[in-house]
Amino acid sequence: MIQKQTFEFLAELADNNNREWFMDNKQRHDAARENVIDFAGNLITEMHKIDPAVSIELDPKKCVLRIYRDVRFSKNKTPYKNNFGISLPTTGVKAGGAEYYFQVQPGKSFIAGGYWMPEAAHLKAIRQEIDYNGHDLKTIVDDAGFVKLFGKFRDQDKLKTLPRDYSADNENIELLKLKSFIAWHQLKDKDLMKADLVEKITAICSKIYPLNVFLRNAIV
Repeated sequence: MIQKQTFEFLAELADNNNREWFMDNKQRHDAARENVIDFAGNLITEMHKIDPAVSIELDPKKCVLRIYRDVRFSKNKTPYKNNFGISLPTTGVKAGGAEYYFQVQPGKSFIAGGYWMPEAAHLKAIRQEIDYNGHDLKTIVDDAGFVKLFGKFRDQDKLKTLPRDYSADNENIELLKLKSFIAWHQLKDKDLMKADLVEKITAICSKIYPLNVFLRNAIV
């Protein structure tokens, strides 16, 4: 489970996002990060049972993203993220491609899966798979249980114009316009502090699993 102290640290960090405060509270950060790393280890073990492509060899420390922000190209110059993220790739031990992602953030925690903003070659391959086997993807994302958990898959960020090589009368055009292929479900803070959190997340991810299989098959 995620400890109450982890949420308290993140909430205070959001209100004091500066180096002086962070250094004064470095021990709290380290304790909160260890809490998330411990949870990541348990999550990897159980997720491997749901999706064998989540390697049991994943290092929990490497799966927990650094809290330091890259501000080089951002107008927002605050130095720290106000969340902890756990990335579980399905391409061995390297990120990139279809994955599962868990974020701990007071009031904004969520579990997600799929492929966010695929690189050009992968996006082309995914669109080709949709063009050839769009029915398979529709079966996944239009399932009543999927929609109840994740909402309408087609409503995420998409092109305003037609993608290259595809016409407006293509039966899968709304799926072909998508820039990302993500399913995400918001979680309540109180649920993250319960002992059954791993079971809850893996149950949700079992519904994301067919989507990730479809995406992986497209880019092999």
